[in-house]
Amino acid sequence: MSDPLKRIADRLDELAGRLERLLPGGGGEPDWSATAYRWRKHARGGYLEAIRHPHSIRFSDLKDIDEQKRRLRDNTAQFVAARPANNVLLTGARGTGKSSLVKAALDEFSDRGLRLIEVDKRDLVDLPDIVDLIGERKQRYIIFCDDLSFEASDAGYKSLKVALDGSIAGSADNVLIYATSNRRHLMPEFMEENLEAKHVGGEIHPGETTEEKISLSERFGLWLSFYPFDQDQYLDIADHWVERLGGTASEESRKAALLWALERGFRSGRVAWQFARDYVGRKRGQVTFSGKAKK
Repeated sequence: MSDPLKRIADRLDELAGRLERLLPGGGGEPDWSATAYRWRKHARGGYLEAIRHPHSIRFSDLKDIDEQKRRLRDNTAQFVAARPANNVLLTGARGTGKSSLVKAALDEFSDRGLRLIEVDKRDLVDLPDIVDLIGERKQRYIIFCDDLSFEASDAGYKSLKVALDGSIAGSADNVLIYATSNRRHLMPEFMEENLEAKHVGGEIHPGETTEEKISLSERFGLWLSFYPFDQDQYLDIADHWVERLGGTASEESRKAALLWALERGFRSGRVAWQFARDYVGRKRGQVTFSGKAKK
């Protein structure tokens, strides 16, 4: 290459490097001082984006799911202590604390080396790249997939199956997958699939389509199921959040909480938390307003 062409090529390389550093995830090292990350995609690949202010919630804030809380806490404690632990699938009714439980695990164990990486289901095809990026680090990483469900054509479906159990390369010892879903089997199930079932020796054996859908869920070693709250459980959670946000739980607040749930047609921990924010916020506003009026 002639000298003029070489100089032009060098300048172009330098310019490309500067532009790359200006783009998101510009090829540099992730901020390993963070405790939580989000996997981001761009045209050149993916990168770990540090979450500056992760949602903080404590195990003690999660009410009426004591058994699920105990089992997830124990599993996570085993993991951060470098003992055998399982991938976890949390399934069931919406708003009952599934994702909050995972966030509470990070809050409790982050000072012992636990880290959380949130991955969207459409980016699960990048799981091998993520594991390669963190597999040699001393911290313990939970890859978190929230509200997980698949259609039959989703590319991430098989990637997740391989990551859970099935790759010849195996999984890194410092990586687990925690996923939440409203579906137990993660994929839609149709009436015609029942026609594939076979009767063998008086027993019913599911068809191949159903077996394929069940096989993904079965690769999670620990299943935690969540159920809708009854009225007493809902009010208990509403009282907790009213007190936690600085208000006073009372007969008045409980009646307001019931009306709030009735308007939404559903009782859940999320609905109770939303009610408490509205109720305490309005009560504080009334105190401030009345205080100003007296002056």
